[in-house]
Amino acid sequence: MTIETFKKEIGAAVKAYDKFIVCLEKAPADFEVALKSLMAKAIDAYQNRAPGMRHGIALDKQVTIIVSQSDTARPLCGIYFNLHSPYQKHALPSTVKAMGQKASQEDPV
Repeated sequence: MTIETFKKEIGAAVKAYDKFIVCLEKAPADFEVALKSLMAKAIDAYQNRAPGMRHGIALDKQVTIIVSQSDTARPLCGIYFNLHSPYQKHALPSTVKAMGQKASQEDPV
């Protein structure tokens, strides 16, 4: 299994990145190079996975690649964009109560 095994998936991801994703850190040409490097890492993780494990995963700040065991000889490949917006509100930590929420008597301290 090589990077060329997933040439179709890489091509679709590069096309989608170029058309739909705005990323100031990575130009489309750089994205393809990074994608091939991540694919090599995901394949290596898949081939060297522990017994009972079904996936090989590689990721960076922009992309996650998962190579998964399937019922056929060719594993499945998922390429996911890690979307982020600087305008998204950050969630409160689980130990902090939002204003207006009252702690009940049953809540542990």
